[in-house]
Formats: sequence, C-alpha cells, structure tokens
Amino acid sequence: MKKIIIVGAVAAGLKTAAEIRRCDPEASITVIEKGELISYGACGMPYFVSGDVPSIEHLMATASGEIRDAGYFSRARNINVLTRTKATKIDRHNKKLAIIDLKTGSETLLSYDKLVLATGASPIQPDIPGVQLQNIFHFWHPDDAKTIHDGLQENRFKKAVIIGVGLVGMEMTEALKTRNADVTVIARRDQLLRAFLDKEMAEPVAKHLADKGVTVLTDEAIKEFRGSQAVQEVITDKRSIPADLVILAIGVKPNVDLAQEAGLAIGPTGAIAVNEHLQTSDPDIYAGGDCVENTNLISGRKVFAPMGSTANKHGRVIGENICGGSTIFRGVLNTVVLKIFDLNVGRVGLTEREAKDLGYDYLATTVSGYDKPHYMPGAQSLTLKLIADAKTRRVLGAQACGRGEVAKRIDVIAMNMTAGGTIDDLFDCDLSYAPPYNTPIDITAMASIILSNKLARRSAGTMRR
Repeated sequence: MKKIIIVGAVAAGLKTAAEIRRCDPEASITVIEKGELISYGACGMPYFVSGDVPSIEHLMATASGEIRDAGYFSRARNINVLTRTKATKIDRHNKKLAIIDLKTGSETLLSYDKLVLATGASPIQPDIPGVQLQNIFHFWHPDDAKTIHDGLQENRFKKAVIIGVGLVGMEMTEALKTRNADVTVIARRDQLLRAFLDKEMAEPVAKHLADKGVTVLTDEAIKEFRGSQAVQEVITDKRSIPADLVILAIGVKPNVDLAQEAGLAIGPTGAIAVNEHLQTSDPDIYAGGDCVENTNLISGRKVFAPMGSTANKHGRVIGENICGGSTIFRGVLNTVVLKIFDLNVGRVGLTEREAKDLGYDYLATTVSGYDKPHYMPGAQSLTLKLIADAKTRRVLGAQACGRGEVAKRIDVIAMNMTAGGTIDDLFDCDLSYAPPYNTPIDITAMASIILSNKLARRSAGTMRR
C-alpha cells in the first residue's frame, strides 16, 4: 500500500488527496494542516464581508451543504486529515516527515513513499511602525473575514483604509463600501492594479471608484500607523487619515521554509522549483499551489502567480502523477477577472509594459464597443486592449474593462493564446451570435482586424522604403 503524505489542507493539498483517492482506492493518504480550518474558499471571503455570501460556513461547505472538515474527508474519501499539526522537518534520505501536534506538543515521525508540499503563501508583513496595532488585517484567513464582518455588523468599523491596489484590495474596497464604510485606497505607485493593467486601462477603474465615493490616493507611501491599542490613524508621506480598520493587501510570499531546509531547489521567483510534472528536485516530493513557481506560457519565464484556480489544477496533476500518470502542467497566462462594483475588469497574457520590458516587437490597439447590439436591452459598453507580436502575429495579451461582459472576451483570448494562436486565428474563431448575447462581429474580432490593418500598413511602409 502506497503511503502518501500531503502538507497543506486547502486548495492544492486536498485536491491532490481527492485525485489520489479517485485513482488509487487503497493508498494511505494523510494530510497535515497547522491550522484548524481546511478546504475553505478563500476567494469568496470578500463576498462574505459584503453580504453576498450569507455565512462564513458557506465557504467551507459542499454544494449540498456538508461542511468540509476532517470528519467529512474521513467519511467521504477515507482521507486522514490532521489539523493543528505542523510539519517541522523532511528527512529525504529515510523518507520521513517530522510533525508536531500543536494541541499537545507531542512529536512524531511519519514515513512516506511520496510527499506533497502544498504549503501555500503568507501575506507580506511591512516593516512599518504601528503595524501590530489591533484592527489591522491582512485578510488572508476566514478568521479575519469573520472579525471584519462582525465589526461592520456592530458598527465598530466606519473608516477603512486599504493599502494595496491588487485583486484583494479592490474586492475589499467594494465589500466595505457596500457595507457603508468610508473607504480610502492608497497606492504606492501611480496607478491601481499595476500588476495586471497598463496605466490607461486602469484609469477608468480609479474614476469608477471615485464615482462610488471611494477616496483614491496614488503615489503615496505609508509611514506609520497610530493608535493606543487599536489603529486610529494612518500616516502617509502626504497626510494623516483617520481609520478604525486597515486592510494590508500588498502581496504574498511563498511558504518555502520546509522545502528549503530539506535542500529542495528554490526557483528564481523565490518559490519552490518544480518540473512540468510538478516534481521538486527530489522526484519523490511534489509541490503545488501558492508555494511553487509556474511557467508563463507566452514569455517562457518563471513567474510567481498564486491563484486558487491554478492550485486546483496542480492538485489534479500531482494526484494523477503520484498514481503512475505522466500528466503535464504547461503553465499559466496570468489570467485574471475582477468585479469592482458594476465594473468588470480582465487581463490575460502580457501587458504592454511587460511586452516592452521583455523586448518584443509588438503592436497594440484599444477598441471600445458593446457586449451586444446597442439597440438591445441591457447592452453595456466595454473597452478591450489587444497586444500582438509584430513578427509572428501571435497574440501576446489582452486587457478589458467596462460594464459589459468582460470575462467571456478574456476567456476567448485565453483559449486562443493557450493554443499559440495569432490575431488571424482570433478573427477566424466562429463565435456564437444572437442579439441577446453578442454583436455580429465580437469586439475581440474587431480588435484583431485593427491590429491586422496596422501590421499591413507597417509592412507596406517597409516595402516602400
């Protein structure tokens, strides 16, 4: 009987365990988790705070309403989950994992045939005076979500400052404003969502937030948090902002200590290095989820791109390979979609800034239109930016923003890019059309036409010279 130990019991870890059980009914599967909660939908936490999700338990339940706790995995999958248990050391030579029961302090050695590291990531903790004050949250765990939700219910949180303008920061901006908090967003750089959007595509987001009553401050650095026990004031290099709630959403770092101490290779991104089968530098140890680096499918470079969707894919790949398969995880396109009030934002592939930094000879175009014919009820506008390699015509990336249906366009382009498609392939794609759903020529096809025309003019100009 094969002995499998998995460290980490959220997305990648338990997806791996479930896939192994599907492939091998006889395997011994033990999952180690230092926390109490397991298998929770962290991406849904802002929507619990906003009230869209009625209870925190919904994020930990199956579709039928059964809580995914250790007992559930034991009953339903014959998977042994040890909560409040920390993995402390890997003995690769003897294939043993040292663990400590955090409830009792007792230490144990577990033997394994295959080990899986799904240790996740942790929020970056800035070295700012006062950061330890109460009511400053990283918003990384359901306990944070529950505390903030309850504070809003009890009217204790009225003035919120959000530091960091990535996905979590934007989602929490909507959630807190929806709950009638006074919200200020602070960006250290000159735009919102800088990791995902070019500046001109981020400007409508900032305007939309301002229209919703959110104060947006850019090019501003945090100097200090002040308060007696709980935070009362955020000091920047330009002003003082009253606050009884602060969300620190400035990014995360992969949890690699266990792997690093065991001598496993760490990649250039600082995350665990894995091959296309998600094996580490030790072939009997796999790793997946937010602790590993991925390959960008366009640039071919290693990237740290923690996403719940990717973690679940990793789990499937690892599970199949541990059971004798040879499944490959090719990489990521950094595909992102985001709802900010009634504005939809999406991105896939490279931004123009990234394409320039990587040395591509590229062309870009920005097109505005509607998600369905303007005469149809509910038609909404959107803007799409498309970037392509000028030499190969290969699509390098896209960004979209507007009240219209953005996710559909980003997904179409993501499929094109996954297949190595060009702007011609994007135009040739036989998309569905009926007035309630789409325009006769989708905005993705329109953008590809404009880029094709630009390339033709460039080619003609070159020929004339």
